[in-house]
Amino acid sequence: MSHRPFPGRRSVLRGSLAASAALSLPTALGAAPAFARSGRPNAGWGVQTGDVTSDSGLVWVRSDRPARMIVETSATESFRNPRRWHGPLLGSGTDFTGTTRLRGLPPGEQIHYRVLLADPDDPRRSGEPVTGTFRTASVKRRDGVRFVWSGDLAGQGWGINPEFGGYRIYDAMAALDPDFFLCSGDNIYADGPITESVALPDGSTWRNITTEEKAKVAETLAEFRGNFRYNLLDENLRAFNARVPSIVQWDDHEVTNNWYPGEILTDARYTEKRVDVLAARARQAFSEYFPISTLRRPDGRVHRVQHHGPLLDVFVLDMRTYRNANSPDDQPTDPQGILGREQLEWLKRELSRSRAVWKVIASDMPIGLVVPDGQNIEAVAQGDPGKPLGRELQIAELLRFVKHRRITGTVWLTADVHHTSAQHYQPSRAAFTDFEPFWEFVSGPLNAGAFPASALDGTFGPDRVFVKAPTTANVSPAGGYQFFGEVDIDGGSGELTVRLREQDGTVLFTKVLQPGLVGQ
Repeated sequence: MSHRPFPGRRSVLRGSLAASAALSLPTALGAAPAFARSGRPNAGWGVQTGDVTSDSGLVWVRSDRPARMIVETSATESFRNPRRWHGPLLGSGTDFTGTTRLRGLPPGEQIHYRVLLADPDDPRRSGEPVTGTFRTASVKRRDGVRFVWSGDLAGQGWGINPEFGGYRIYDAMAALDPDFFLCSGDNIYADGPITESVALPDGSTWRNITTEEKAKVAETLAEFRGNFRYNLLDENLRAFNARVPSIVQWDDHEVTNNWYPGEILTDARYTEKRVDVLAARARQAFSEYFPISTLRRPDGRVHRVQHHGPLLDVFVLDMRTYRNANSPDDQPTDPQGILGREQLEWLKRELSRSRAVWKVIASDMPIGLVVPDGQNIEAVAQGDPGKPLGRELQIAELLRFVKHRRITGTVWLTADVHHTSAQHYQPSRAAFTDFEPFWEFVSGPLNAGAFPASALDGTFGPDRVFVKAPTTANVSPAGGYQFFGEVDIDGGSGELTVRLREQDGTVLFTKVLQPGLVGQ
């Protein structure tokens, strides 16, 4: 492939970034790393970058006390003649987190950065700098693009297990040197307490790192914040964050299982039954712990388009905020659907404007896989193979729009169902036929329980070309079935290659798609 090489990057990073991201593991009480300068701000939760474009990016950090965030960037690790960016004052109002936007960066270049946290009362007193690196999007097609995606972290009671190697899937993803990581939702399990140990079927024991906030379902803002901090206890994730930027979306478990706006919970574990209240607190914590460009705008949207040079646009969907209530999903009309009218019109408009060779639709839920919610439906498909009903009507409208506008290069990526698969949708097999063929690829979980393959709904004619899933529910990460996907776009031919991989990086399935086609 013609993806641009960066000689020696991995060998260099293994030293410098392992040192910075392996800030000694914070304890459940949030103790500072041993090397922290006494009385000075400390960034023990690492750094991360997000929503990186050809000339900009967001840098995130968390302090252990009030501090002024300062970012320095350089073309080399020596930080000779660095460029300095003055960021926000970090305080309790944002749980001591902060994000600084870097602008005017050179396209297609490796950016080295370091974050300093200065005492707000004495700028000369600063903590140990924390370093990271990321690559801006290239404006040259020949440079190619590579990224990875997955979702579902610390679910079903399977948390950080040091004996297992922690969240070791992040090491396998980092080894591919991706331009970015697309997290397809369920970044936390706010509704999933973590206990110290879980008995495994073979008689052994899974042992979790635990914290106070993970001992119960999250209801308060502090508990939601603690759920996001929990994952940053893992050194694999912190090292990954320091070298790979992310594009992050949310799904249900950032709030509670299968939630929808206006829902009143019947779950006895909750004293706060109003999902809208929980969702507002979760959204605030979500915006504090991830560098997401649109969450800092007045409308505070999760859905957005990330432009990654001439080869790729990523359309990040939000299938939570605007959905209607979960139901049997068999109504003949459904104007609100799963996206809401405003988001659907936004997506159609942005797809029609895109000039990228490939248009990845990052969906936090699958299209043709049936995801139940008790007697109701949680995702789009409801199992009726006939004409579109319920939420399927919005998807049919979108697919029809793509066909008639002759929009090329659409590919759907998702997670959510805790197994990996590849579905090809074909009108000749479908009840609804006014669309062009397309592919949907499923990956995940990152570190959560694995589940059997979901049933298919025939409305859009899916053929499950590949699947790997357990036959029993909630298989632990120790039992395997942890997955991520890789997308590799060749700068010369424009071909897009999807590889579905296991947690150690082993390739399970490969599909090569050709550029410039409306359907394939």
